[in-house]
Amino acid sequence: MPTRITLLCHGPTSATRSSAFPLDEPLEKPPTDAAARPAAWRRIDRCRTSPALCARQTAAAFSFEPIVDPQLRDCDYGRWAGRRLRDVETEEPDTVNVWLSDINAAPHGGESIAQLLQRIASWLDQRVGDGGHSIAVTHSAVIRGAILHAIGAPAQSFWHIDVAPLSVTQLSSDGSRWRWRAIGTDEFQLE
Repeated sequence: MPTRITLLCHGPTSATRSSAFPLDEPLEKPPTDAAARPAAWRRIDRCRTSPALCARQTAAAFSFEPIVDPQLRDCDYGRWAGRRLRDVETEEPDTVNVWLSDINAAPHGGESIAQLLQRIASWLDQRVGDGGHSIAVTHSAVIRGAILHAIGAPAQSFWHIDVAPLSVTQLSSDGSRWRWRAIGTDEFQLE
């Protein structure tokens, strides 16, 4: 049986609005029309969510009953958590440049992008045989990592993908490989 995973990025938070490294903050405003979720989402076999409050609140807004999955957590930004990127760039321009140019670097003391990508690739590889349709409510960085793994893109491509709050990404597997599919507006519409 084919496996399909719909990745839903959590809703907006103060960190996403201010381009800050996230803490475990709540949603700024839960989705108001989440009850009108696409009909295809009513036929799901399982839902998983990041342990972060914003992801759990997003899942609740869509009336999902998720299992909390620690592998879907956001990147650990260490001592940069809660700080705006532009402030860190002003104070530590060299360390930010290293972080942006070397996926193995973790000058903030947290998780490197390479470690994040490895974690998400492992998670996807474990899901290949799940079968059916799963929803995963998670973070932009996790979704970028999942896309890279699905299409076999180089790790440095991580910085060339934008994932907006409440955006949807669909991955499917025939048991041997993953495919990435853009979702059309007829399949998903969140006003």
